[in-house]
Amino acid sequence: MTTPPLKVLVLCTHNRCRSILFEAIARAEAGREAIVHSAGSEPAGEVHPATLEALSRAGISTEGLCSEGWDRYEAWGPDVVITVCDRAAKEPCPLWLGQAQRLHWGLPDPSLLEGTAQSQAFVEVIATIRARLRDLSALAATHPRR
Repeated sequence: MTTPPLKVLVLCTHNRCRSILFEAIARAEAGREAIVHSAGSEPAGEVHPATLEALSRAGISTEGLCSEGWDRYEAWGPDVVITVCDRAAKEPCPLWLGQAQRLHWGLPDPSLLEGTAQSQAFVEVIATIRARLRDLSALAATHPRR
């Protein structure tokens, strides 16, 4: 019997940088172990252009990435919810997330910087996400699926 993929929802308030980075990298690297989406409590409505540039430079597909609200995933039933910004971690999550395991993996926001500092911050955040994905793979191996 095949184990279903781990369903992961990554949350950040505006869903335009950090959660988008995490979603794109996880999709590229998690393979069939996880289905990953990102969303925000107050979505900006667009992905920050520097986020898309950084992903492209890292060789990660940006196809289908968009800034959207967490209510879109109400019926989806994630197994794990990961917040990547401190503000989202402090927000009251909707009741429908009650069954999901919650993790806070805070990340600095590279979109707030400019020039070479911004480019370097994106490189560092991407490296951090890749390291945390190894932890997610370990979690996927042990987490019961719904």
